[in-house]
Amino acid sequence: MSKGRLSDAALRSLISEVRGKAPAAVPAAPESRSYDTAFETLPGYETLRMQRAAADLLGIRSPFFRTHEQRAGAVSRIAGREVINFASYDYLGLNGHPAVAAAAKAAVDEYGTSVSASRLVAGERPFHAALERRLAEVHGVEDAVAFVSGHATNVAAIGQITGPADLILHDGLIHSSVITGAQLSGAQRRSFPHNDLDTLESILTAERDRWQRVLIVVESLYSMDGDTIDLPRLVAIKQRFGAWLMVDEAHGLGVLGPTGHGIAEASGVDPRQVDIWMGTMSKTLASCGGYIAGPAALVEYLKVMASGFVYSVGMPAPATMAALTALELMIADTDGRVARVQANSRYFLERARAAGLDTGLAEGHAIIPIILGDSLQAVLLSNRLLERGINVSPIVHPAVPEKSARLRCFVTSEHTRDQIDRAVAVIAEEREKLLHEAPAVARLGALRS
Repeated sequence: MSKGRLSDAALRSLISEVRGKAPAAVPAAPESRSYDTAFETLPGYETLRMQRAAADLLGIRSPFFRTHEQRAGAVSRIAGREVINFASYDYLGLNGHPAVAAAAKAAVDEYGTSVSASRLVAGERPFHAALERRLAEVHGVEDAVAFVSGHATNVAAIGQITGPADLILHDGLIHSSVITGAQLSGAQRRSFPHNDLDTLESILTAERDRWQRVLIVVESLYSMDGDTIDLPRLVAIKQRFGAWLMVDEAHGLGVLGPTGHGIAEASGVDPRQVDIWMGTMSKTLASCGGYIAGPAALVEYLKVMASGFVYSVGMPAPATMAALTALELMIADTDGRVARVQANSRYFLERARAAGLDTGLAEGHAIIPIILGDSLQAVLLSNRLLERGINVSPIVHPAVPEKSARLRCFVTSEHTRDQIDRAVAVIAEEREKLLHEAPAVARLGALRS
């Protein structure tokens, strides 16, 4: 320190003295804390890790994320082998159809592979309007809006049109996207037992007057069980109680009705009596994305208010043109694909029941479950079928309740009777073997848990 100059500490002390305050204390170092930043601590991760370890220990291969080495239609190639495939939604066999492929390729040449931003800010493309107009016509309503994701369609639409003053009533087996949308909305949410419309009426009788709006949500064709709804009664219920009715037609389009136009056609109901039609482009329409069809006011509202539309990129040209071309092929149906998928589905169901397989609630509409009960049995059976050249996916807990694990077979217009006969015979044979091995499988299950 230079002669005659106060040190910094002495200067601070002097200033504090002049101000009549004690010298400021030096702040103590913050106490060290441990924060949770490991993804491994997320809910359910430890259970996943233990299940994977147990499967590895027992030599059980995962039946999920199987790699298809070619277009997955009625047949596919997995691990270098051709297999009969019952694990794809391609109900009318239009994925890879020459006209669909040509339309997608031409769209890339003209418009590129992306529209690059939200349609609201980046502008429209003519193919968007063309697809939406045709979807509205097929459903017999005023307008439609296409979303880039099927799951996001339900989330965005339900989350936007309902709120805390409203009640959402949905079937107990409804798709998870509906539940997510209901949670996002802030509305009160209640489920009723699967297809139990008496209970739905009881809830509405007791609850309707407490809420500003009520939304009833069902699926036309249930993706896990293959059964349908009583649409005329649902329309009568919604009219009686002043509710909106929303029908998820994701699996019904192309499958239900004489010309594949869905549950309204199959039921003889005026489609305008349903307030909201929802569907996806990833099944019959051989593409991706989802849509809402209904009154023009609903569509106009969603296009400027639904976050899943406003803040998401528009559908790319190849996907849109693939969906539009597949839709046109479905409408024309010059080669009888709709009749074939319906006939094949009924045949598969008849053969499965004749073989003593438990097909649950299936009605013979493209989706045929084989109920096994135990998740481990479903996995083992799926793996054994693959070894014998048949690809069928297992559906296990928590996707379905533990006691209702199953194989889920998707039947298409392109499956042959010989393929169906072989699949049913092999499933029945391997199922019988598993029944004889039940004690050993139970012990495996105990080790796994």
